[in-house]
Amino acid sequence: MSTIGGVKRESTTESKFNKKVGLFEANVIAINPTNEEYKDVLGIELGEDSKATNYLGETRDGNTYLRVDVWLQEVKNKENFKVSFFLEDRERENRDQTKKQYINSVGMTSWADDENNLFDWFKENREYRVAFIGEEDLYDFLRTWLGQLDYRKAETTLALDWPKLMRGNVKDLKDQVDGEWCNSIVALATVVTKERDGETVEYQGVYNKAFLSGYTMRQFRLVEYTDPKIVNQLKSRKPRELRPHERFVVKVTGEYGCKDYYILKEIEDYNPDENLVASDDYISEDGADY
Repeated sequence: MSTIGGVKRESTTESKFNKKVGLFEANVIAINPTNEEYKDVLGIELGEDSKATNYLGETRDGNTYLRVDVWLQEVKNKENFKVSFFLEDRERENRDQTKKQYINSVGMTSWADDENNLFDWFKENREYRVAFIGEEDLYDFLRTWLGQLDYRKAETTLALDWPKLMRGNVKDLKDQVDGEWCNSIVALATVVTKERDGETVEYQGVYNKAFLSGYTMRQFRLVEYTDPKIVNQLKSRKPRELRPHERFVVKVTGEYGCKDYYILKEIEDYNPDENLVASDDYISEDGADY
């Protein structure tokens, strides 16, 4: 006699926590938290053997790297999200090693084949040096989060001690949490889809290459930026003609933009059926869904 029954296998794409997608306003509540801060600030009890607080490591090439975990708390529903930045103790060059990236004392970056060919606006009244891998993304975030600083003033500086960072010391960053220069920010919640052991696995993510000041959240309630026609109109305009939230849209949706699943509207529960990467539905080449 045949028997078919038992316990239904839990899908690897499911989680007891609902994943979210979309834009949200948030405050920074922790940076590279210790075990105690995980418990006291984030309400997460870590096991003694947890690797969550092992932020330093070494690449295959033997270079030191540092993961900077920034914990964000959504203003509206008080949910917590983590966005990570990866710094490597190696100067950043283009693929053919003909140019290097430079960073100045307020965290702005520029590329050049020789430092003498850097733009005047980049060098004027500013110290600068060759940038390391990962600094551009981290400093872009910091310039938005620490938006109460007046970056136009010559006396303003936003420069972290690189050797100190590469020893895992992020005190200078942690000291800014709830500090006088802070703004709320707008971040983009995503769902990351990966293949692991023949299974499709999904993770909650936050896009780490573009952020906005918190006040811009209202712009995404006024305009439907999920409409391709509106996005294409923005892409047809010159960058200097765009407002900050419009440049954000162009960057996220561009060729080198966000590769994970997202929506450009206010945050909501993730619906796997709308994510074609994770969907098992067949997409026909001659159908309306191709």
